[in-house]
Amino acid sequence: MSHVLISAAHKSSGKTTISIGLCAALTTSGLNIQPFKKGPDYIDPMWLAKAAGHACHNLDFNTMEREEIHSTFYHYSQGADISIIEGNKGLYDGLDLHGTNSNAALASLLCAPVILVIDARGMTRGIAPLILGYQAFSPTINIAGVILNQLGGSRHESKLRSVIGHYTDVPVIGAVHHNTELKILERHLGLIPSNEMDETLQRITIAGQYIKQQVEMDKVIEIAHQAKTHERNMVLTSALLQKNHYSSDGSNRQYNDKTNNGFKRSRCRIGIARDAAFGFYYPGDLEAFQQAGATLVYFDTLNDNRLPNVDGLFLGGGFPETKMQALTKNRKLRHAISSAIEAGLPVYAECGGLMYLTRSIQWNGETCEMVGVIPADTILHKKPVGRGYVRLQETSDHPWPSDPAAEFAAHEFHYSSLENVAENLNFAYRVLRGEGINGTQDGIVYKNLLGCYAHLRDVHHNHWVQRFVDFVLSCKDSQKISIANINC
Repeated sequence: MSHVLISAAHKSSGKTTISIGLCAALTTSGLNIQPFKKGPDYIDPMWLAKAAGHACHNLDFNTMEREEIHSTFYHYSQGADISIIEGNKGLYDGLDLHGTNSNAALASLLCAPVILVIDARGMTRGIAPLILGYQAFSPTINIAGVILNQLGGSRHESKLRSVIGHYTDVPVIGAVHHNTELKILERHLGLIPSNEMDETLQRITIAGQYIKQQVEMDKVIEIAHQAKTHERNMVLTSALLQKNHYSSDGSNRQYNDKTNNGFKRSRCRIGIARDAAFGFYYPGDLEAFQQAGATLVYFDTLNDNRLPNVDGLFLGGGFPETKMQALTKNRKLRHAISSAIEAGLPVYAECGGLMYLTRSIQWNGETCEMVGVIPADTILHKKPVGRGYVRLQETSDHPWPSDPAAEFAAHEFHYSSLENVAENLNFAYRVLRGEGINGTQDGIVYKNLLGCYAHLRDVHHNHWVQRFVDFVLSCKDSQKISIANINC
């Protein structure tokens, strides 16, 4: 399998834009590109997926075991000409002293050659010891090429190429000059999500064109092909795929119980809010819903004034504050969601979905009314309230069927907090690490609603999707909720 990891010397070097451009350029050249993103992230994968035409899957040491990362990568790489993995932060950055969850660790695990993106603004001769140091720090990591970024012009490029060629053996495979057209607008969590931008495809096309002009695409392909020749790589691929095809632990359930295009026959219908306000969903989680026997029904919180005929709702993350005027204007849908929850409809809401279900959202001096079933108000802040990895422990108030692995890892990214929160609420989680709703608790439970700041991911240690579907089915069997009457 041909694959390559795109990393950088440090954060904000432009590797995301270059990764998007590479996916677009290679795809328009007729190659089948499978993108991946290291770490917990929704926004970069949305852009990479649009650029490559395939869902981008996350590889995350925090929530996934190493073997699970390996098998996930090779499963989704099947049939691809090249898999492109975009790293996060710098090549050697990580949470612990030994870098066990770094980009370098992922490159080692997947036997992936590395293309290092270097923001070379203001650099000349000093770029050589930087590259040499990155090579020497971990000689087992194959830094197969560098892409110079943010160059000041052809003279700057010429100097850097000369220095790198004289002092190092790392080939320069690209030199991307500073260009405002390559800039993708950012917000506090990184790039603006592609589902919010009408000109997304235009920006991807422009990135692909510039990268194709300034990066030696044949060298990128050649470097990716280096991964194919690694014997350990091919042996692990065969062994892991064979092991996981018929695993009983659910870690690769797409191979099990195939009755309808690889999924169980539909047993319930789950409404998914998917629009410019809500779009943070892991593709693997959506697959897990179908594998569990759920039919996914997408609806638009901005434009649909009726709930679809569903047995449960999943309101994912996003930036509802940026669309709060449109959300508050859609009174009919807000009323329908509130009535459905009051009637006992099972609902799971994460972060942006949680904010939407509170009484109001306050941002930039403006306050807009929301659904109102959660007795609290959402306040946006200029600095992050909760950001990074979390660890949660379930309480006895958790409404879903019990899980023996009641402690698990997740992540949170929110600049908002809940204020004016009613007392005596029930919470599904104790926060062992992270912020959650109040520093010690997360997951407000109200009737059959669970709303939390934490983002869950359906992985080996936390098959939350199957549990939620089982909960939906149990509610469906015990009570009949008429969405038609709720919509009236």
